[in-house]
Amino acid sequence: MAGNTYSSSGVDIRKVRGMHNAINDAIFESMPDFVLPIKGHYAGLFKSGDQTLAIHCDGVGSKLLVADDVGKFDTVGIDCVAMNVNDIICLGAKPLVLVDYLALAFEDAELVSEVMKGLKKGASEAGCAIVGGETAILPDMIKGGKKPFDLAATCVGVVEGEPITGAKMKPGDVVIGLESSGIHSNGYTLARRLLDSRKWGAAMLAPTKIYVKPVLEMIASCNIRGLAHITGGAYSKLTRIGSYAKVGFLLDNMPKMTGVMAELEKKVGSDYEMYRTFNCGVGMCVVCPVADSDKVVTIAKKHGIKAQPIGTVTSGSDVVLEKDGKMVSLL
Repeated sequence: MAGNTYSSSGVDIRKVRGMHNAINDAIFESMPDFVLPIKGHYAGLFKSGDQTLAIHCDGVGSKLLVADDVGKFDTVGIDCVAMNVNDIICLGAKPLVLVDYLALAFEDAELVSEVMKGLKKGASEAGCAIVGGETAILPDMIKGGKKPFDLAATCVGVVEGEPITGAKMKPGDVVIGLESSGIHSNGYTLARRLLDSRKWGAAMLAPTKIYVKPVLEMIASCNIRGLAHITGGAYSKLTRIGSYAKVGFLLDNMPKMTGVMAELEKKVGSDYEMYRTFNCGVGMCVVCPVADSDKVVTIAKKHGIKAQPIGTVTSGSDVVLEKDGKMVSLL
């Protein structure tokens, strides 16, 4: 299974993390006073008058190549919205507005129309408005496939109250996992090499679940101490919030993988690689005290999302998977 790794496919998470650290160090060398010192989290925070606003930019990645291969483009816009709004809610921000960026190899009104269907549907589900965007025709840059294009967006949201950074997490707090709808929008550089799109195309294109409504309800009625969107780097992503409280995590009750995730697990053959690359059935982690865990699960189920405790906050700084009697560090 040595070749069935993210790094052998061309994405080295450790090197990516190093680049992220270098970028953060560079941009935070000098900041105006209205920018909050939130470094290495899921979004940036800044003050505008009396309001605290969150801003984030993200795209769909190489999942677009699956859409091109299958010839279905009406759901990737949902992914684009989801990758932005799911990140800013990790700071407790309510999404307000979004602008998109669509780069095309050539003019294709039909493709744009299909992509916009997903963008509109995703924005409606997230409760935010698309207020503009940009379309670029770049034949010398956008290449590959039958209808090559790239799609990204920027989202702005408002924090009503204190931002949720993870700083209040304590050892013993519960990590609740909210189910994913599939692979979501990460790990496709490897997934495309392992899965035949003729068989798995529909499952691979299942749009990223949008968690805005249930998470905002949890924030309003529970003591939510940390939120982590499980995207690139999978569960190593928990360090984004763990670093604020100087805590670690033990994941000892992960759900059994089914469908496309079970197929990936079989082909990858390594717990370390699987849980460092794919969401493995959980798209959002919600950290709360034990006393609020049942209420968090109930709210998720009210919104049609399966949820369960998947682990606990620990002392230290590691993210450890306990599975089949083995302990695996995911850092």
